[in-house]
Amino acid sequence: MAGSISERLTVALRDRINSGVLAPGSMLVEPALAQEFNVSKTPVRESLRQLTSEGLLQILPKKGYLVRAISMNDVYEVLEMRLLLEPYVCSQVARMHSAQLIQTLQGHLEDQERLAASDPIASMHAARLFHTELSHAARNSRIVAALDSCFAQTARAHYVLPAMQPYMSQSDELAEHRAILDALARADADGAAQAMRSHLASIRSAMLGPAQL
Repeated sequence: MAGSISERLTVALRDRINSGVLAPGSMLVEPALAQEFNVSKTPVRESLRQLTSEGLLQILPKKGYLVRAISMNDVYEVLEMRLLLEPYVCSQVARMHSAQLIQTLQGHLEDQERLAASDPIASMHAARLFHTELSHAARNSRIVAALDSCFAQTARAHYVLPAMQPYMSQSDELAEHRAILDALARADADGAAQAMRSHLASIRSAMLGPAQL
């Protein structure tokens, strides 16, 4: 039972960190969390250790756990991982996609476009669903796990780096998603992979600047 409680705590706290509710520099202490979630300190301690192993928290001896800031190196490494994996995913999915997948991706793209001007964060969620749906369609559980972690960290960067939010409403970002979708619909494996590379290069440029490319 303690394990399941710990897992639920981990999910809840991870979501708070990745969404910026727990901002970088926030302090977490076991007694306060145990009281908030109405549980013992043991699952809280297990959850905090797990989040520390994921790089989201830093232990401060005799004080608690500090929510780590996102460094430019963190962003760089996440985007490098995505550049390695997502073009491959696109090429695989293009070879075995279904009409249902294309329709689902189109729906996420329409949501992203509809929300872009009025709600950049909601638009970001739709964009993340586009990438998530695509990665799951590759049917490789290890790639899915790696990319899910990358997507969460990219989303966190959008939350805690406000300058990134306007990027989600830019027409270029939407056009890049359309190019990926069009290549998938044509079953163009090479074209889909290249469209994804171009898209991720744009994201990297927006987050790190042209000098980092």
